[in-house]
Amino acid sequence: MATVRTPCSLTGKLQYSGMPKQKQKQIKSVHGAYFALCIATLALIINFWAWSLLSPLGSKLASELTLTPVMLSLLLAVPVIVGSLGRIGFGMLTDKFGGRKMFAVISLLTAIPVFALTFAGDYRQFIITAIFLGFGGAAFVIGIPFISAWFPPERRGLVLGIYSMGNAGTALSGFATPRLADTFGRDATFMIVSGLLVLIALVFVFWGKNAPGWKPAKGPSISRLIVASKLRLTWDLSSVYAVTFGAFVAFGVYLPVLLKVSYDLSLTDAAARAAGFVLLATIARPVGGWLSDKVGAKRVVQTALCIIIPLATFVAFQPTLEPQTTFAYLSLAFVLGCANGAVFALVGKLAKPEVMGSVTGIVGAAGGFGGFLPPLLLGFTYQRMHSYSLALVLLAVAALIALVYIHRRFKDKNLYAKV
Repeated sequence: MATVRTPCSLTGKLQYSGMPKQKQKQIKSVHGAYFALCIATLALIINFWAWSLLSPLGSKLASELTLTPVMLSLLLAVPVIVGSLGRIGFGMLTDKFGGRKMFAVISLLTAIPVFALTFAGDYRQFIITAIFLGFGGAAFVIGIPFISAWFPPERRGLVLGIYSMGNAGTALSGFATPRLADTFGRDATFMIVSGLLVLIALVFVFWGKNAPGWKPAKGPSISRLIVASKLRLTWDLSSVYAVTFGAFVAFGVYLPVLLKVSYDLSLTDAAARAAGFVLLATIARPVGGWLSDKVGAKRVVQTALCIIIPLATFVAFQPTLEPQTTFAYLSLAFVLGCANGAVFALVGKLAKPEVMGSVTGIVGAAGGFGGFLPPLLLGFTYQRMHSYSLALVLLAVAALIALVYIHRRFKDKNLYAKV
């Protein structure tokens, strides 16, 4: 007789009559893995929305608070640098306490400054609050070891790429924040985002689980960080991620301002276009992860860097928003997303479980640092030259340097032979 599978009307759980217990455990493990992937991705979306909450409001805040381009750049860059530093600490803590607890903790910590924005009234208060918004950007590193523990190495490229689509929180902020602010008011928007952070924290408290085989790392967290910092893998991937994710963060934070100033767009239009850039880069991350599983992460990373160089050079010298300029920006978004997905496919495949959080923290911090400097540089060059071209050319130069370096490092067959 065929195995019958029926839903339990009272508990909502599946009952598998006639099915061996080992098979039931395997199915439950698969269900648990995909549930963990879903809630981790949702948590990342909400935390990244909070992390980039000020960016779509940048031009309006600059007008209200009478900010110079450099002052505005600093306000938008502060959460980035704090999130970068925070990734190192939260990566270590995830190895020790697990993703379930850490996602709950970081979501609650981020909810506090988001709510506090409702009381900010001058530049100093916004800067202080922006510092603590950086917690939201650190959330990314929690999910890499949390998700990796649920899936075998040969599938981690794709699933980590799917998780990384949580970067869509930046795009969501670009689309939703100005519209919510126009409809309900800025303070109400901050309270909505703060409430969502509390809600996702409660989901992890009551329904989140670590993978069945996960075990807390032993020994002092600082010891694991030291071990991770001595790995060539860590610094190889950091060099690439500083360029690719750094560019993604910089565009996500500063592109609304760049588009508004350079092409005379409205704030809402500029924010929507910037959100489209971020969304495409986010969708491309699982593509990069999938390609890494299929053709090798090394090839994906090197190809992406080769394409970034001419694209960044091209958009640097486009005075009008012609169709080819839009296409170049969108192509740049897609390639950056693929590269970012490939980098963390390498982390998931090559880093040992006991230091994966620490490696992820350092690589993630490098990406965050890469995203901290460009907004400041964009603001500085525009204030001095009334043009963003130099900053965009420097992106092409940085990509070229990263390509030359990583091409040499990928020749290390002891480390990269199988990827």
